[in-house]
Amino acid sequence: MIYTVTLNPALDRAIEVEELVADDANRVESEERYAGGKGIDASRVIKILGGDSVALGFIGGFHGIELEQRLLSQGVRCDFVETRGETRTNILIFERTKKSHTSLNASGPDVNEVEVKELVEKVKKLEDPSYVIVSGSIPMGVSKDIYREIITIVKSKGAITVLDADGEVMIRGIDATPFIIKPNLHEIGRLLGRKVEGVRDAAQAATEMKDRGVSLVIVSMGGDGAVLVSDGAKLLGIPPKVEVDSTVGAGDSFLAAFVLGHSTKMDIRECLRLGVAAGAAASMTPGTELARKKDVDDILPHVTIEEI
Repeated sequence: MIYTVTLNPALDRAIEVEELVADDANRVESEERYAGGKGIDASRVIKILGGDSVALGFIGGFHGIELEQRLLSQGVRCDFVETRGETRTNILIFERTKKSHTSLNASGPDVNEVEVKELVEKVKKLEDPSYVIVSGSIPMGVSKDIYREIITIVKSKGAITVLDADGEVMIRGIDATPFIIKPNLHEIGRLLGRKVEGVRDAAQAATEMKDRGVSLVIVSMGGDGAVLVSDGAKLLGIPPKVEVDSTVGAGDSFLAAFVLGHSTKMDIRECLRLGVAAGAAASMTPGTELARKKDVDDILPHVTIEEI
């Protein structure tokens, strides 16, 4: 079973307006609401592509209830810990005249020690965890060592661990040597303390992270594709040109598709191809909507895989 861990999920509101005008009433032309957060996005895409997973994490209040119900209605199984604090709401505003996006991301609730312990105990009792994806930011009140702790626990249960985060929680999480990490160019640059640009630079940075004990390193580069470095493989996956609407969730769609392919023993090249196709497909959808299966299927034959 694939499990995803999202400690700071969000109820995402994608709003469209003609144009934002200061000091005036702005009419909302359309609005969509989604269950959001990096791990939750991964669970949603896994389901879209025909796989199965269980979403773990924290939810709270009326927003948390709505988030869980939206996931359940999409066929995503959930096993959340309820918190006293309210699940955050993120707002993504699209201005039609400017074709621009403005994101308003909340920090999230303050999670207490008892709630954290409940989540850790839940992780310890996971049944048959083949893959565990740990991703995203952490809420207030949670130690920056939490990802390292979770990865250590699930590794002892035989799971393949996947980490996709940023900053100090990513640095400490890597100390537990997850099997897969997927930073973007900016994130791997922060891990190494330098600017990382272009394919060759990304491949070198990924190799350095692999030398620290990570078995498989993927560096996502948006429309330029993704670099993968593992034992015996150094690959570049290049998507075809697509009409980009919003890049929100593209990296999460990539990772979900890659892990799903890897879990079915797909060849590493085909895992990369599937991930790149899903990331490109997600960029074609508006707001925080994720990859659509038809788009993934259409893009897949046009993804190029090259040796670096």
